Amino acid sequence: MSDVTRVYLITGFLGAGKTTLLNRIIQRFPSDKKLTLLVNEFGEIGVDGTLVEGEDIDMMEISKGSIFCVCVKTDFIKGLYELNTTVKPDVMLIESTGVANPSDLKKDLALPIFNNRFEFMEQFCILDAVHFLDAYEVYASLEKQIASSSVFIINKTDMASTDKIAETKKVIRQFHSDPTFFETTYADIPLDEFFGFDDQQASASDSSNTPAGDRPVLSADELDKFIDNLLDDPNLEITPPDMLVSVAYHWTGDDLHQIRQAADTLPDSVVRAKGFVEENNQIYIFNYVMGDWTLEKTDIPGKDIAHKNILVFIGPPDAMDGIEETTKTGNWKNMGVYQPFSEDTP
Repeated sequence: MSDVTRVYLITGFLGAGKTTLLNRIIQRFPSDKKLTLLVNEFGEIGVDGTLVEGEDIDMMEISKGSIFCVCVKTDFIKGLYELNTTVKPDVMLIESTGVANPSDLKKDLALPIFNNRFEFMEQFCILDAVHFLDAYEVYASLEKQIASSSVFIINKTDMASTDKIAETKKVIRQFHSDPTFFETTYADIPLDEFFGFDDQQASASDSSNTPAGDRPVLSADELDKFIDNLLDDPNLEITPPDMLVSVAYHWTGDDLHQIRQAADTLPDSVVRAKGFVEENNQIYIFNYVMGDWTLEKTDIPGKDIAHKNILVFIGPPDAMDGIEETTKTGNWKNMGVYQPFSEDTP
């Protein structure tokens, strides 16, 4: 087991392509190294974890809000502590929710209970070339992600004009004088520039962040007490920066025309929707990003999908009534609205 875990954070707004990049990294990851994934989703029901490719991947999923705010901070810290004391991976990839404010990550990784295990390496920010400018005008989380990132992946460039890509770069340069850009499709970047897994690089990384020695493992009560004190910090990020909520609907129909009809009539303010649906024993993945949507066949076996025929919609609170109106046509059942910023907040 490694003494140091190198940490890479993947940020980006909802639907930008974070999971696609995550899968590219998994495909290239050496088999003799231990990799752990932390997949964070805003909604109460997670979908992205099912889309992660690769067998026997050590993965931790945290839904119901951003790991960087109080709503699920406890789960995040406990997850990191388990990685520190038992799993001890060589590399951890964190895919944050699209509305995350990741500013506090470095501080979280440096908490004394982790005994210098985590070494922060890089923060990738994936930008949807088609929708970034519109989202940037509305959602504060994008500013936070841009300000704290170092590498910018302008994705889906095949669907955006050169003027829109240039304007996107102009926005980024307001925060960084010399940013690193990659213009790409399907998040295809030269991973070798950022991930080195040979013995020489691993050795250099270990020596730059030497553990302080073994410490007694905290009991469950001691860990809870530590986290309680942490959450009392007045400088802690209290809520997600954007007032978004999610709602899940169970679809019991047998004709995908209902899904297509719903996609075409959703309120303009809906920023994201996704889920797996089934028709004639074939599984499809539904993907919706700010008015653009796809419904495509997937080879993922139905037995591997925990939430089949459940679609999750994300938007501002005032979009919920419009989503409910849309689903009156067809076989839909509202499973409830989840509003992370209203729960577990001091």
